[in-house]
Amino acid sequence: MKAMILAAGRGERLRPLTDSVPKPLVKVAGKPLIVYHIEKLAAAGFTEIVINHAWLGHKLVQHLGDGSQWQVKLRYSKELTALETGGGIKQALSLLGEEPFFVINGDIFIDKLPNIKPLKGDALAHLWLVDNPVQHPEGDFGLSGEYVNDIGPNKLTFSGMGIYQAKLFNDTPDGAFALAPLLRLAMKNQKVTGAYFDHYWCDVGTIARLEQIEKRETKKVR
Repeated sequence: MKAMILAAGRGERLRPLTDSVPKPLVKVAGKPLIVYHIEKLAAAGFTEIVINHAWLGHKLVQHLGDGSQWQVKLRYSKELTALETGGGIKQALSLLGEEPFFVINGDIFIDKLPNIKPLKGDALAHLWLVDNPVQHPEGDFGLSGEYVNDIGPNKLTFSGMGIYQAKLFNDTPDGAFALAPLLRLAMKNQKVTGAYFDHYWCDVGTIARLEQIEKRETKKVR
């Protein structure tokens, strides 16, 4: 299975840090956010990783190179303008191939990857959901048994980690489009499975949350 790290976001809420570096190269405890992901993916046995980029993307390519220092092969999907999650994945399909692939948001921080297994049956996607953080109390999707849905009051937050079939993106437009409406359509036909992710997870969307993770990682080193 191949993996993709979504790394094309501008990082407006992390300015001024992201005025000079792309968001995935912002450091936590001396290490760029995206390197934590690459290390975990390599340790899990992934050998091919696709990274999309837009804002200051050339710096990302220069810093990470071909991935040989982590014993993986890095390939890049350049976006002239950010294509959002759905559009970014669709543009990268030629690099990801026809088999199901794992995708992780470049701006989340986790201690470990979820238990990644092949998709079940005719599922088009598998999502990991987390407890709702304070900045997103209403959540995104519900979890009923092994299926993810868009109904009910007790919703959880999408972690930004999922496995997808390439055919999920059939009949989608070229250019920028969001992933969530595509997933909701598949949910109606019970084509999206899911699981609860009960390990540490944080959306690194603001300076305050970045500082929170920095303090946490510094304590772990001590």
